[in-house]
Amino acid sequence: MKKTTIAAAVLIAGTAVAAFAHSGATGIVKERMDAMAAMGKAVKTVAPMMRGETAYDAKIVGDAARLFQQHAGESMTKLFPEGTGGMPSEAKDEVWTDWDRFAALANQLEEYSEGLKRAADNGLGGMGGNTSTDGASMMGGGSMMGSDTTMMGGSTMMGSGGMMDAAAIAEMPADAAFAMTTQVCSACHERFRAEED
Repeated sequence: MKKTTIAAAVLIAGTAVAAFAHSGATGIVKERMDAMAAMGKAVKTVAPMMRGETAYDAKIVGDAARLFQQHAGESMTKLFPEGTGGMPSEAKDEVWTDWDRFAALANQLEEYSEGLKRAADNGLGGMGGNTSTDGASMMGGGSMMGSDTTMMGGSTMMGSGGMMDAAAIAEMPADAAFAMTTQVCSACHERFRAEED
């Protein structure tokens, strides 16, 4: 699980670097790049705490969760109107051809961020290499992000098909809640963000 969290953090932090590299972006494309960069910066700040490399600070984790919430859900989807793909955007065409899935992930990020915000005071659980936690198999597993279009395609995905809601995530140690939240980001990037060459 710890490796999954680190991988997710690196992936998201890379978004911040990419956003700054796109100086030609304007308008809504720049707005969404700025939002992604802000979230990437927050992940980069929190990830060392989750790895035990820096002192844990519940306030910083809570602030990061609030930032994720601010840029998730409808706030995120409204930054992707049709016709805003292509350079300098890194959004794949799948954002618009698989809109229901994209919107479901944006909503899931909002829900999980709420759980993370509430879990911030729980402290670290020391997950280490423990893969038996509920979120451990979710990074690339079909159960959350794969082909289950019923679960990911509907507007009421939380609480159905085994999806966790904010209340359940709020009961987790903060590192597990952070891993769950960043896994949503990773799943979205994997499906909807073009990688730079």
